Amino acid sequence: MSKIEMKTPLVEMDGDEMTRILWQMIKDELLYPFIDLKTEYYDLGLEHRNETNDQVTIDSAEATKKYGVAVKCATITPNAARMEEYDLKEMWKSPNGTIRAILDGTVFRAPIIVKGIEPCVKNWKKPITIARHAYGDVYKSVEIDVPGPGTAELVFTGEDGTVLKETIHNFKGQGVLQGQHNLDDSIESFAKACFAYALDQKQDLWFATKDTISKKYDHTFKDIFQEIYEADYKDAFEKAGITYFYTLIDDAVARVMKSEGGYIWACKNYDGDVMSDMISSAFGSLAMMTSVLVSPTGVYEYEAAHGTVQRHYYKHLKGEETSTNSVATIFAWSGALRKRGELDKLPELMEFADKLEQACIKTIEDGKMTKDLALITSMSNPTVLNSRDFIVEIRHTLEGML
Repeated sequence: MSKIEMKTPLVEMDGDEMTRILWQMIKDELLYPFIDLKTEYYDLGLEHRNETNDQVTIDSAEATKKYGVAVKCATITPNAARMEEYDLKEMWKSPNGTIRAILDGTVFRAPIIVKGIEPCVKNWKKPITIARHAYGDVYKSVEIDVPGPGTAELVFTGEDGTVLKETIHNFKGQGVLQGQHNLDDSIESFAKACFAYALDQKQDLWFATKDTISKKYDHTFKDIFQEIYEADYKDAFEKAGITYFYTLIDDAVARVMKSEGGYIWACKNYDGDVMSDMISSAFGSLAMMTSVLVSPTGVYEYEAAHGTVQRHYYKHLKGEETSTNSVATIFAWSGALRKRGELDKLPELMEFADKLEQACIKTIEDGKMTKDLALITSMSNPTVLNSRDFIVEIRHTLEGML
């Protein structure tokens, strides 16, 4: 069969460790044989980010603005151990955080449902979609190691000379400080994206913060959501027969565990990071979740929601066999290809993306899977495949469909 032609490149952001290995396997086995793949490539591996002083991350985000669609591999966010391991110039910030700050928008994450992989929470019957704010909070924070006794103050100096000042803490000894911020414009974009997505999916929208404790920061989120809902979306929600519901984050967690699913749960940046991993893991596996960043200007960046699978990478370097689940990374590619096809009016590219996802699901439902799924499946005697053989098996299934 002839390869599917593309008009416009995808922005391709390569990553780190085991997911980088899978990235190449996916291209070799599932993309190159079927598509005349066009990408503008950016190496977001930690070594290259360090060489470019993280400029490559900024460049990849700007390219995403230009082309409209990106696909991203999982990347390392360095800590002290990584500083030493990679001999870094500095502890570079989260590349996801940098890209999200440039693109703005909201991250939507939903579990990939497969027969035979039952949720850990027995009453969950429908997917729960996490809508994660994509700007600020701890990902753009400024931190100080407090060396000894002294006074820490929060100070804002306005352009008009206005000074606002609050004492954070009178330190009697060593400690640590963190300053976080957010923007009303970004929160408004987040709220509008959540309301629009809920209407598109015809699903209830939940939103939760801790406004009882954070009476300015979190309360601002709550107020902006409520104002936008009342002004722009209330009538449409009522017409669609769906609801907007606000509660405290701890109450939301309790309600989620008792629910049947089937709604969108909007979270602040860090809350969304944690809760999306909880949701994906409870539905089956961290490698079984889709993730897309949608900007207010209609720019899309697809990624896997999980990390770089460091433990498997070290085994791989020793020549040992791994059984790493590549489904979320494959779905990042399929999501990006489908959106590229939609924007460029290429139905054959969209159809290929659909069949690639169907091939992943059918392969697992036929009892062929990676170890993480084999350990939790309700199927009897599943075939456990290594990292490469799983991707090859998906290719065989895909070829049958095509």
